[in-house]
Order: sequence, then structure tokens, then C-alpha cells
Amino acid sequence: MFHELGEKSQAHTFPVFILKASCASKGKMTSMYSSLHDNYVSNKGRRTSCVTLAVVLGCLTVLGVILAIAVLERPAAPKDHETLPQDTEGDNSTHQCSMSLVESIPVHLKYKDNVTFGIPLEQVWEDLISVATKRVEVASFYWTLTGEDINVNTTSDILGKEILKRLEELPSRNVSVRLVSSIPTVKTNSTDLKILKQKGVQVRKVNFGRLTNGVLHSKFWIVDRKHVFIGSANMDWRALTQVKELGVVVYNCSSLANDLHKIFKSYWVMGLSNSSLPQPWPAEYDTDINKQHPLLVEEDNTTTSLYISGSPPSFCPRSRTQDLEAILSSISEAEKFVDVAVMEYFPAIFYEKPPKYWAVIDDAVRTAAFERKVKIRMLISCGRSSNPAMLPFLQSLASMNNPEHHISIQIKLYIIPVGNQSDIPFTRINHNKYMVTDKTAYIGTSNWAGDYFLTTAGVGLVVSKPTSQSARSTKTLWSQLKETFNRDWHSEYAVHLNQCRPNPDCALLR
Repeated sequence: MFHELGEKSQAHTFPVFILKASCASKGKMTSMYSSLHDNYVSNKGRRTSCVTLAVVLGCLTVLGVILAIAVLERPAAPKDHETLPQDTEGDNSTHQCSMSLVESIPVHLKYKDNVTFGIPLEQVWEDLISVATKRVEVASFYWTLTGEDINVNTTSDILGKEILKRLEELPSRNVSVRLVSSIPTVKTNSTDLKILKQKGVQVRKVNFGRLTNGVLHSKFWIVDRKHVFIGSANMDWRALTQVKELGVVVYNCSSLANDLHKIFKSYWVMGLSNSSLPQPWPAEYDTDINKQHPLLVEEDNTTTSLYISGSPPSFCPRSRTQDLEAILSSISEAEKFVDVAVMEYFPAIFYEKPPKYWAVIDDAVRTAAFERKVKIRMLISCGRSSNPAMLPFLQSLASMNNPEHHISIQIKLYIIPVGNQSDIPFTRINHNKYMVTDKTAYIGTSNWAGDYFLTTAGVGLVVSKPTSQSARSTKTLWSQLKETFNRDWHSEYAVHLNQCRPNPDCALLR
């Protein structure tokens, strides 16, 4: 089902660009001509100078032809019927950004009184809508913000309905709203996007099935090109009340927001019906922020670095750190520990028929544990709809655990009790997708299977652990994520893989 396609865009000419190049070349030629003319007339006479000038002008003409050919053969930028806003807002020189962890805890999921949580997801979404003054851009796999969308009558969709209502009101406040979602997507009767279009919201669906044989699985917000949300939550009412989600909100960070917008823009132009993937992506999609050149951020007298990763490779310019590379480098650079919380873990390209073994991340985990004695803890979600095919892979990985030889790989299943919520499909699951090591924090939108990194659109935010002394007493994003993992790891909902018993709420244990 999943194959990576490499459709090439048709070559187009750029007459205005070439004209400017020709004019610039003409100016240089005129200047050189004048200088050479004066020199030769004064030293060798008019006839000698003319002959020499003819030779020089001939060489310059050949050079001009070569430059023109190079310009003509440059791949054309994806065209859009609308004028896209320019990425010039904000002060990109100061990077005084504010970052906070965001969470959604399902109803009836109780923790001990002394634990801490991230900012509630619904609060962050409402805040981003409230502060918007110019534009809101959202990427989501699918949209179901009301219970009626999935034929469920429940009061737990109230928060979703409120978010939908507030999004509807944005155009009346002269706030431009653009939304992208996926083709294909989950099968639903959602009317969200139809309602929003009627209110003046611009909507596009990207046919990833045609472009890459995958889906658009990214989930992020960009507000006024200054504020950003990235996380596991789709635009679904269940993400607010029935599914355990995790993300990060970054306020007042124009550099990061403008960089993420380049990814959004790639989705937007590929949402046109006649779009084709450019090879390579034009320069306007390049980034100056990546693993090699991260963005330095100061917050509460601490300094950290961060960058956004992306997938699939066919949607990334060469300057963009790919999502898989971000994960592999975080694992390979760890010296003490790697903690992972992810919904699905498959060392396979699972959605391709027939499935293929794909051990890239699995090998990195095993290598870290075996060769460098890095302590590995993995918290894998298990719900009623989880795929039992994960179990053998997890058991194989856990079998490497050998304290006598200082090999530590511990795996737990995180199981959310269904209780009286059984009438709501695809819920009561830990949807998190993050990793924290002794060096970095990674928050992504992809499950850990080959398809997500090869054919499916996703993004990740990689943040380094602050090294300053003052960071020890500061609630940095890294420390928040570390604390969140420990909270869940030691909770009653996390069960060691080798101690699991049959559980109707976990498909792996039935």
C-alpha cells in the first residue's frame, strides 16, 4: 500500500529572473569593457584594443549562455493560485522564546495527588485562538470536533464543539485561517471542514496517497507566525477528553514559527489538484535551522538549542533534518539513558503489502544498550485497538535485558482503563510520541514504524538539555518531559511486559 513516489515537477521558464540576470551580466560587461578599453587605448592603440576586447566579450557571452541554461534548468517552484504571506514577521535576532509542555489526560484517569501535569490541551488551543490577530494555520490528519461526526452522543465532546465554534469566529475578527488535512484520512462523516469553509476558512486536503502513498500525519498550529503548537493531538474532540495526548507550545518565537511555516507551505501548495513533488525543493523551502545549526533560545536565564525535523524525505529540502535522523542521532548521542513513550513500536514497514522488516530504530536502541550501556526504558501504549503484532518485537527487545552484563532494556505497557466509555471508538489510549535522553528532548507526531518516516508526513521538535547551572532550578522543557515520563512509568497504569496478565482493555494481552 505504501510506496514512496518521486514525481518530478515540469520545468518552467523564468523570463523575469533571466532578464534580471542578463541585465546584471550586461552591467558587469559594460564596466569591464570600459576598463579594458581605456587600458588598451592608452598602451597599444585602438586596433589592438578592439581585437582583445572582441575576445573578452566573446568569452563573457559564452559565460552568459551557460548561466542562462543553468537558470532555465532549475526546477520550478510549486505554484499556488493564491499569494502566500511572506515569512518576514517578527524579530528573528532575539529568540526569547517561552516553551511549555502540553497534556490531555482522559476523563476518569486518576493519578496520585503529588504529581504534576502539563498545561491542559484545551487551554492551549483556546489561548492560541484568543491571541491570534492576523492568521492561524493548522495541520491535522483529520477533523472530528463533535460527537455527531462519529455517531456518538456524549457530553465529553463539549470542549471539541467549543474549539470548533471559536475557530468559526476567527474570520469575522479579520483573522485569516488556513487548514490542511490528509487524503486519505480516517473514514468519518465529519462536517467540521464544511462548516469552517462556509465561515470563510481556507481548507485544502493533500493527496498523500497519490504523492507518496502515505498520509499527512502531522499535527501542529502556527499563530501569527510567532506561536507554535506541535504534538500528538489531531483536531478531534476525543483528543481533549478521551485520549492521552502530549505536545509542546512555544510562544513568541518568530524564527521557529517561520521555519515551521515552510513545512506548512509545502503541504499547502501540494494541496492543489495538479501538484507534483519538486525534485529538489526550491530554495524558498530551505531552512537555516537544523541539527547542524540549531536555533539558540534563552528562557529564564538558561540557554538551549532546538530545531524542527520533518518527514517524509520527499517533502524535505536537503537543509531540513529528517525526522528519522533526529531520532537516531538522539539515541546515538545518549550516554546515560533513553526514555521513550510511543503509541506504536514496529521494526517494520507495516502498511506495505507484504510488510517488510525495518530495524533501523530497533538496531539503534539495541546498539546503545549493548555497546554503550545506555539504560533504555520504553513505555508502549496498549488499548482495545492496538495491533497484537507488536508483541513479538517488544518481547525480542526486552529479552536483551541482562543486569549481569550491564545491559538494561525495560519495557512497560501503558493501559488506560476503558470503564463506562466503551461506546466511544478508538479511544482510551496513550497517544504520546516522545523521547527524552540525558542530552535531548524530542516531541513528535509519528509512531515508531518505518512507514511514518518513509512515506508519511510528520514533524518533530528536538530540544537540547540546558547546560547552565541555573537550569537546575528552572522548569525547562527537558525537565518537564523527564518528570512526565517518570510519573507515567511509576503509575499504576504501566505494567512490565514480563508481568502482564490478560486484560480486555489491551489487545496485546487478550
